[in-house]
Formats: sequence, structure tokens, C-alpha cells
Amino acid sequence: GKKEYQEKLFAHFQLSERIPRNNFYRRLKEVLELRFLYGLTEGYYGNSGQKSIDPVVFFKLCLVGYLENIISDRKLMAHCSMRLDILYFIGYDIDEELPWHSTISRTRQLFPESVFEEVFTKVLRMCVEKGMVSGHTQAIDSAPVKANASMDTLELKVPEEELDEHLRKVRVLSAMDKGGPHRKSKDDRSDKGQRSVTAGKNELAAIKGRNKKWAKDQDQRPGAKNKGAKYTSNKTHYSPTDPDARISVKPGKARKLNYLSQLSVDTAHHVITDIRAYHADGKDNQQLPDIVKRLQRRLWKQGLVWENCVADTGYSSGENYAFLEGIGLKSFIPPHGTYKGGPTGFTYNEIEDHYICPQEKVIPFRKVFNDHRTGTKKKAYRASSLICKGCPLKSTCLGKVNEKQFSVTYYREEYERNIERVNSPQGRYMKGKRQSTVEPVFGTLTQFMGLRKINTIGLEQANKVMHLSAMAYNLKKYLKFQQKRSKSGAGRLGFCSLGKKCASILVRDLHKASKFGASILTRHKKSPVKRLI
Repeated sequence: GKKEYQEKLFAHFQLSERIPRNNFYRRLKEVLELRFLYGLTEGYYGNSGQKSIDPVVFFKLCLVGYLENIISDRKLMAHCSMRLDILYFIGYDIDEELPWHSTISRTRQLFPESVFEEVFTKVLRMCVEKGMVSGHTQAIDSAPVKANASMDTLELKVPEEELDEHLRKVRVLSAMDKGGPHRKSKDDRSDKGQRSVTAGKNELAAIKGRNKKWAKDQDQRPGAKNKGAKYTSNKTHYSPTDPDARISVKPGKARKLNYLSQLSVDTAHHVITDIRAYHADGKDNQQLPDIVKRLQRRLWKQGLVWENCVADTGYSSGENYAFLEGIGLKSFIPPHGTYKGGPTGFTYNEIEDHYICPQEKVIPFRKVFNDHRTGTKKKAYRASSLICKGCPLKSTCLGKVNEKQFSVTYYREEYERNIERVNSPQGRYMKGKRQSTVEPVFGTLTQFMGLRKINTIGLEQANKVMHLSAMAYNLKKYLKFQQKRSKSGAGRLGFCSLGKKCASILVRDLHKASKFGASILTRHKKSPVKRLI
């Protein structure tokens, strides 16, 4: 045969008849109810002018982008126009024109971060109602996500007193680009504080030394092409394209402008319970209290009780251990390698709060102070020079000083209790749960859920992107979990058949007991009734 194609002038076509019943987007359309967005976003629309995009359609289009791993709004609209199941999901017919790609980006900027977080909470509530979230154990981890800014556009910070004069000059070459063209940013979104140097003299001197060593190593590297490369730091450089992006690096990776994504995952079925963007130059242990407060409040609103906080060494600090104990959470966070609990070979006396050296001399407690270098609270211990006079270990123990003095973290007891939990069988189990829970989730988000790069500018916009990616992940888990439970009824049938069998045995034996007397229960020791009881 020979197929001849000719378009019909009139045709009867319905999307609902063409989309299979088991299609992902058809099932998602049946379970995802977003009509509450109309009241939530009403204040951001006017009463006159052309009609804007439906907020429900906007969020569904954004979710499709992350479900399909598409981070470009242009590519997203082109992709949706070719997919019948996506058109059915967003409520568009085949002859309706889809929104313009710029409408998506403008609406994303229009809605505040609270609207995106409300939709994320709605999806989380669906998972809780389905029984996918236990709440008692949460694993926390972080990972850098590439920002929408280039290292080539970095500008050099200047001292604040020279800033006005510096800005009046036309910048042609940056200090990091001597000998090569400088890629000029279209506009400078940074403020005056971002452009000026805030680091101290000691920090700048350390950066200068690292810069010299790093440039030397780069020149000696086989195949190096960037001769005279400069070491960039957040203390000396800023991004005019995205001032909220920060320079960060992972071992074995290139230095990039990134955001830091902090992720919390429930260990029951790997559901994301919290996600947020932070500056990439911050430390994990500084951000843990903010994460815990927000996550505990969200779980409490869902009727869940949080008991165990699991994280890696990056979140370790005495302040965090004390904070978690203060709100009733058990921490399973391995301490960093610098913690020793006191000098080697010395014994600590908890009752008297002093240390005993190997020669049985007492090193008493002196004062509590704040370490200006690390900003942590410490306790100082110091012995009199008369105690150490004539000690055979003086040369190796004291060094150049005449008396034994050292400092220990103020939160030593919290450290020791946490270490005991980490080294227990439960702690080893929690470590395995963290490695098998939160780390694979990060890999899924970055590789398959559109979080390999932030396609927006600013910290607030980055938060919206991360919430959308987490929503797409949770919805995919939700539909898989629902299908898994409804696909097989073996457990339900087994329970029903077991219940019917037990009931029949019970009725039969009670009938025998009433007929032949209660002695049958003691005579037949293997009676099903006795086993049942």
C-alpha cells in the first residue's frame, strides 16, 4: 500500500482520549490541586489591562521544566508545544497558543519567595498524608550550585576611601586579566559595600601569599595556558553580574561563582523536607541553627515530631551541639579532626573542673574567653610556674614558656556526649542512612532535576529555583509511592485471609467449649485459641 497524507479541513480531537491512563502527567494532574494559588497571588495582579498568565499554569509549567530537566524558559515552551500529555497537564488544547517565554521569567520575579514556599509545603503535606514522611530522623547536607555569572566578569574590590575616585575611571582591564581581554558586564548590580574591601590587613596579606604560590603552581602545571593567572578571593573580588554569588571551590574542581544549597531529607522514603540557598562562602556550621529552626517549625505544623539530626563533619561545633540539646534533638554529627578534648596524656576531673598532668600535677581552670580568631567560646587552664619547676618533662611539655597553659572548648561536655552517640551502634546506623539518603538526593537534583545551574540572578530568585526543583522531586516520589502501593494487593489480601482464618478458628473452638465444657481448653494444649491468646 501507499500512504497518502492530506490534512482534514475538520477534525474531532480530544486530548483526554489520547493520553493513556497510566501517563505520568495525567496521574499528576489528578492528584495536584493548586487552586489555592488564586487567593494567594490575587494581590500581585491589577484590575485592568490584558490578562496575565494563570498562576496555576505558571507553576505547572515551572514544574514541567524541572521534571524534564530543562532550565531554559525558551526551550521549555518549545518542548511543551510538542507534548500532548504536558498540554493536557497544564490545561491547554492543541490549538491554543502557549504563554511567551519571557512571561515565565517575569512572573517568577513577580511572585515573592513565600508563594513558592507555600506550594512546596503543600506538596510536602501530600507526602505526609500518604505516609511517606516519618519526621523523627532528618539528614542534612549541602552542595554548591553554579550561579548564573562568569568568573571572567569579576571586578577587583578597592579600599572604601578610594571607591568614588575608582568608579569615575573607565575599567578596561581587571587585575586578574593582565595580558588578556576583560569581559565587561552589561550592568553592575552590586552596591557600594560590595565593591569596597572589607578584609583586614592580615587577611589581605594571606591572600597575597596564596596568590603568589597559586600562580606559580599554575605556571608549572603541564599544559597550562593561563600564564600569570591570579588567585581570586571573595575578600578581593566581586561579581557585578550577580553580587549574591560567591567564589567557592571543591577539591579537584575549578573555582566558580556558586550558591550553596542546604538540603534536609527525611530518612523514611527520601522526601525533601527543606531546601534553601545561602552564600557559598559561608560555613555549614554557621547555618545549622537557621536550618533547624525552620525545619522543626515546618514538621511541627505537619504533626510530626523531630528527634534525630544527622549531618556530616562540616556542621560540627560546640555551639551547635549545645543548641540541638537545648531544643531536645539528638545530634549525630561527627566532630572535626581538630577536637581533642584537652592536652594529650592529661586527665580531666569533671567535678573540680581541672586537668591532671602525667606527673600528677593539677592544672586549674582560670577563665572563659572568646577566641577572636575563630569566634568560639573557650576555657583557659593555667598552672603556676612553681608547679612545673624541676619537672623531668618540662622541656617537652612547656617548650619556650615557663608555665603550662592551654585552652579547651567551652562545650566539652556536649562534644563528649555527641561523640558517644556517633560511636554507638545507632550512630553507625545513622551514618549509613545519611550516606544513602541525602547524598543520592543531591545527585538526582543536580543531574536530572534542573539544579545543575541557577538560571536566575540573586539569592531570593535562587531560593525559588531550589524550591521548584525540590517540588518536582517530591511529586515524582509521590506518584511512584502511590503506584507501588496500588499495584499489588498481596499484603492486603494476606491480612484479610489471615483475619478470616483466625475468626473461623475462634468461633469453632468457642462452640466446642460451650458444648463439651471449659476443660477442652486445658486438655488441648495446642489449641488455636490458646495460640491466638
